[in-house]
Amino acid sequence: MMRTSRLLRFALLGLTLVWASPAPAQSFEGLDTPGASKKKRGKQASKKKKPARGKKAVPAEAPPEAESTPAEAPAEAAAEEAPTPSPGVAPDPVPTPEAAPAPAQTEGLGLDLTGSSSKGTAPTMSFDAVDVSGKTADRQRLDVAVSLFKNDEYEQASMSAYEVLQDPKMSGLHTEARYVVAKALYRMGLYHSALGEFSKILALGPQTKFFKTSLEWLFFISRKTKNETVVLDEIARYANYEFPEKFRSEFRYLLARYHFVRGRALDQVGQTAEADKSFEEVKRLALTVPRTDAFYPRVKFLQGIALFRFGTKQKSADGRRGDTNMMQSIEAMKEVVRLTRPNPAKGGEEAKLDQSLRELAFMQLARTHYGMQQNRYAIFYFNKIERGTTQWLESMFESSWANYRVGQYEQALGNLITLSSPFFREEYFPEALILKAVIYYENCRYRESTLILQDFERTYLPVHDQLDKLVKENRNADEYYGVLSEVQKKNKEGLEKNGTDIILERILRLALTDQDLKKTNDSILELENEMDLFGEKKDTFKYSELSKALLEGLKEQRVSLISRAGIMAKGKLESELMALKQLLANGLRIKFETTTKEKEFLEEQLKAGGRTAIVKKYRYSVAVPDDQLYWPYEGEYWRDELGTYQYTMTKGCIERDSANRDVQASSQAR
Repeated sequence: MMRTSRLLRFALLGLTLVWASPAPAQSFEGLDTPGASKKKRGKQASKKKKPARGKKAVPAEAPPEAESTPAEAPAEAAAEEAPTPSPGVAPDPVPTPEAAPAPAQTEGLGLDLTGSSSKGTAPTMSFDAVDVSGKTADRQRLDVAVSLFKNDEYEQASMSAYEVLQDPKMSGLHTEARYVVAKALYRMGLYHSALGEFSKILALGPQTKFFKTSLEWLFFISRKTKNETVVLDEIARYANYEFPEKFRSEFRYLLARYHFVRGRALDQVGQTAEADKSFEEVKRLALTVPRTDAFYPRVKFLQGIALFRFGTKQKSADGRRGDTNMMQSIEAMKEVVRLTRPNPAKGGEEAKLDQSLRELAFMQLARTHYGMQQNRYAIFYFNKIERGTTQWLESMFESSWANYRVGQYEQALGNLITLSSPFFREEYFPEALILKAVIYYENCRYRESTLILQDFERTYLPVHDQLDKLVKENRNADEYYGVLSEVQKKNKEGLEKNGTDIILERILRLALTDQDLKKTNDSILELENEMDLFGEKKDTFKYSELSKALLEGLKEQRVSLISRAGIMAKGKLESELMALKQLLANGLRIKFETTTKEKEFLEEQLKAGGRTAIVKKYRYSVAVPDDQLYWPYEGEYWRDELGTYQYTMTKGCIERDSANRDVQASSQAR
């Protein structure tokens, strides 16, 4: 019995071991051993340490391909053109599934033979979204505008970037979007509009990404506009910032020009002390430009003018001849002449700029010597001005006074014949008739002198009256410019003009003899032309919100320029009115002197029984140098003869050298 019981126990134990051994390829759901539970919890804990999407390290993107930029466009750093990924927002964390609770262990081998335990649920696997491009949707919108710009689709690029600029949610990209708009406008030829956009970027301060390159664009805009002074205010505003080396000399020249214009304006309103500071700054800036730099001749010219201005504080000719500023001014202008000699290696615009600057230097040298009563030096430099250039007529008129001073009346009158030709009927030289009357008076030709003065009064007295009326009306500044604008409009459209319009046209030409006013007027006309350009664009751009905003900005610029031009015009008209009053007074004085001399002559004739004469025939010759041809003037004008006339005085005072010295002496003060 004992043996049988022991055998049954061993059989039961063997059966139990067979059941307990697991099958090699079989698993049981719901079986939760303590070791497996710990392993699963360990994986979940490591998953929580995984960085959130948008904060994980992404390899740096290569900057986009550098855009093709013409020679005049500033080189932009690739880093500034490369889009900067905006930091992503971390997504909401994925909830971690809780581990299935382990079923209660039963005694024995852990078998659940009742079927009451629930089947364990496998954890849900989740994957973060993969950002293939590394760019946000906002960044991609701006990149579309950049791509359009690189493909030369400037209208579409500007409108696309402007849409980004108008979205307040994309404020982080507004500066770059405005930069794209400004560049596109420049490429479209809308330079004043581009200037407005670059100015807004600069107003944000040097900490902005595109501050330095926006400064560079100012220089290119100044080269494209007719009047570089439209950007001088912007450049002067950022004078304390460091400019790139390649633009440093140009910046110093433009800054010197700004102080030069400012100094002249201060002189006109009587603020001499402040004007002195501006001209001293011009002299200082001129010393900072290397002699080998392309802008050196221009800044040297400004330095010479500033020195001349300080030298004119000496009122007498003797004082000026011994003044250090005058001597330095002459040397500065001679240096400009040397540096601007015609050079075959220079062509196009650069050669034209040198030629224009060379003429201005010759004119300044002539005027400086004239002010020191070194008249033959003045004539020498006046004759250096080439025929047909912009300064030619002015040089002929001013050299006439120098020729008069040294007694070369024939040459002086010959120059005046050129100025009175029909080719230059619209030019404004009222003093030419006064000089002509004085020369005839000097030669005892009283009747001719009186007729010339009558012609002067008939021509310029209506101009004086109209000027006096305009000034006394005390209009607003923009209204003064409006008068000149109407005359320009009639000239442009070829409308018929009445007598008043002709006088106003003379006033217009009178006002535009002021170079600052002329340049401001050119800027206004350029602005109006730019506004007209919007009408020539495609409808998508023409009627876009960007166009509306830009046109409003141009209108504001135009109002500002008109106000400035109006102030200049009013000041110029007032000064010319005073000058014309003085000329009319001089004409009356000469007429009085002429009448007095005629009276004395008639009285002497009566006493002598009509045998007294004060005029005799001069001996003269028509011989000319070998390179010239004598051709008698018979009242006709030929274009190729202009500037070559010499008037032959066939008769004059018996005592030519001593006659009428009182009038000539008074003219020396001119």
